[in-house]
Amino acid sequence: MPHTRWPVVLFDLDGTLANTVPAIVASYTHAWASVGRHITPEEILPTIGRTLRDVFTEQDPAHAAELEATYTAHNMVHLPELVEPYDGMVELATDLLASGVTTGVVTSKRTNAAELTMRCVGLPGDLPLLCSMEDTDAHKPDPTPLLLGMTKAGGRPEQTLYVGDAVVDLQAAKAAGMAGIGVTWGAGNPEELRAQPSVAVVDTVDELRALLLG
Repeated sequence: MPHTRWPVVLFDLDGTLANTVPAIVASYTHAWASVGRHITPEEILPTIGRTLRDVFTEQDPAHAAELEATYTAHNMVHLPELVEPYDGMVELATDLLASGVTTGVVTSKRTNAAELTMRCVGLPGDLPLLCSMEDTDAHKPDPTPLLLGMTKAGGRPEQTLYVGDAVVDLQAAKAAGMAGIGVTWGAGNPEELRAQPSVAVVDTVDELRALLLG
């Protein structure tokens, strides 16, 4: 069995395990257009990793529920055609599970959308979705979702790692007392990721694999 630095490894989903960024941008664009607002990808990308409810409530409380419903309907229809796997991530998740590392997903995505995403990119069927949007009232950068996922996985903070592509992912990991690794192939700004306390920020799946299964 390979040496594993962390017995429990939790992953963000959007922009980390699966390239959902084009689908997210398309659905945000559609939702905002429904209330007469044009929004650019540059405005959307920093919000990825947070819940739809938090983002829409913050940006347009009067239309938040309508925006969330419009986004969700569009996303569920178009996600299968727009989502793509990141090269090597399915294999990494498979190898972590095979190596005895307790591995799971903690995401701000709704459960049905998260499950659909995981199926669409071919993630292992035994990779559990440990926490999604409906499971907690507080969300990243609050540590509550990560702590719930860790508890379900049977881990402790000092033996748990969270991997994500957003600043809120690393902030949540720090607040939870667990290690964090940032990845730069998602929606996050690499410079902003590197400004956060973390074990590392990696640019390739091979770099991540070396840290997790080296």
